[in-house]
Amino acid sequence: MAVRGPGFASDNYAPMCPEALEALVRANEGPAPAYGADAWTARAEAAIAAWFEAECRVFFVGTGTAGNALALATLARPYERVLCHEAAHAIHDECGAPGLVGGGVRLTPLPGAHGRIDRETLAGALAGRADVHHGRAAALTLTQPTELGTVYTPEALAGLCALAHGHGLRVHVDGARLFNAVAALGCAPRALGPDAGVDVLTLGGTKGGLGLGEALVFFDLELAEGFAWRHKQAGQLFSKMRFLSAPWTGLLEGDAWRRHAAHANACARRLAEAVAGVEGVRLAHPVEANAVFLELPAAVAAGLEARGWRFHALPAWGGARFLCAWDTEEAAVDLLAADIAELAAG
Repeated sequence: MAVRGPGFASDNYAPMCPEALEALVRANEGPAPAYGADAWTARAEAAIAAWFEAECRVFFVGTGTAGNALALATLARPYERVLCHEAAHAIHDECGAPGLVGGGVRLTPLPGAHGRIDRETLAGALAGRADVHHGRAAALTLTQPTELGTVYTPEALAGLCALAHGHGLRVHVDGARLFNAVAALGCAPRALGPDAGVDVLTLGGTKGGLGLGEALVFFDLELAEGFAWRHKQAGQLFSKMRFLSAPWTGLLEGDAWRRHAAHANACARRLAEAVAGVEGVRLAHPVEANAVFLELPAAVAAGLEARGWRFHALPAWGGARFLCAWDTEEAAVDLLAADIAELAAG
C-alpha cells in the first residue's frame, strides 16, 4: 500500500539499488590494493568507458560538488570565467566550491528558457567583453538533464560544443542525472558525451542508484594529464576505493541503469499526466526526464506538506519540484496526484 512520505523531495532520498548493493557486497571479500589500484576500480573504469564506447580517463569522487569543482578548476585558470545557465547547480548549490577549488574561477550566468542555453544566447555571451578588466571566458558548463528537468538533444548539445570550441572554450557537462537523459532520449550514451564534443563530464551515480559517489570522465585525454595529483590533493583519492567504485559495475554491466532511469522518467510522466486537468495547477516546465515542476496554489502546497508530502519549493524556477527515483512506486504517484486534485478542489 502506498504511503505519503518524503520520497518526492529528491532522488537522493532513494536507497541503493539492489544491483549496486550486490556489487558492493561482492567487493567486500578479502584484502585488495588501496588507493584505486584494485581490480574492482579497474573494472568500473572499463565499464564506464564501454558505456560511452570511447577512450577516456575516469576518476571516482565522493560527491557531485567535488566532481564539478575539480572539473571546472581544470578547465579554467583563477582569473578566467566559466559560462553556465542561471539556474545551474554549480552557481546556486555548491557553496562557491568551483571558485574555491579553482582559486578564484568565476561563474557567469546566462538566461535560457526551461533551463537550457541556446546558441543565440551563447553566441552573444562569447561576443562580449574579453579584455583584462573583465576576465576571459575559458569554459562552458551545461547540465544534462537541466536543473529544470529538461534535456539537451544530441544535436543541440553538439551545436553548443562546436560554438564553444570555435571560441577556444572547453565544455563540461554536469551529468548528475545523465542516465535519465539517455533513457529519455533513447540515444547511445556517447551521443551526449564524446560524439557531441564534450571534453569532461561529471557522471552521476548517486541519483542513478548508488549509495554515494560520482565519476569524473575525461574524453579529452590531454586534460587528464596531471589530474591524478589534483584528485589526491582534493581528498578524493579514497584509500579503500573499491567500495566507491565497485557499485558502478552493478549499475553498468547490464541494463540496470536503463531500467531504473526509465522507471523514474515514467513515474514523472505519470504524475504530470494525472494532474494535467486539475484547476489551478500548471506545469512550469516540460517533463522530459524525472522531474516535475508544478505551479501550485499556496493552499495546495501547504496541504500537501500537512499530509506528509515533501518537495522542494523553488518559486524562482517555477514553483514546486517533485523528483521521481528508481524506487518510486506508481501507487505513491497516484496517491500524490489524488491529494493534489482533492486539495485544489477545496
